[in-house]
Amino acid sequence: MPIVHQKTTLVKNRERAWYVVDAEGQILGRMATQIATLLMGKHRPNYASHVDMGDFVIVTNAEKFRLSGKKAETKTYESYSYYPGGRRVVSLARMMAKKPEKAVSEAVRRMLPKSKLGRQMFSKLKVYAGPDHPHGAQQPEAIKLD
Repeated sequence: MPIVHQKTTLVKNRERAWYVVDAEGQILGRMATQIATLLMGKHRPNYASHVDMGDFVIVTNAEKFRLSGKKAETKTYESYSYYPGGRRVVSLARMMAKKPEKAVSEAVRRMLPKSKLGRQMFSKLKVYAGPDHPHGAQQPEAIKLD
């Protein structure tokens, strides 16, 4: 019986594209899954799960996203300072009022791999509350999410 050798191909020196996503009117969870797919590079034919193949994503109008159901009142974010009594709980409605960028970035971060590779992918996400962003020199392409 002949031995079949399988080869793993790696892409080196990959050019990363820049995309702009307008969050106005988008549902948070559905938007976050599509942004996470772009950051991981799953939209590319040469995707490899052990390599960062993703592109840069700029999210504008982060304060104007939508939620379905009663998530604004019921969804909470927890953090802990590792001191006794250091547990902090913030509702999504309060986070939307104070830091809408953080609500979007947390939704995307939680959909990425929980590893060094996931943290590297997350660093390619840029979120802005308003319609302006400082990345015009990269000539980002506007992308319409489903």
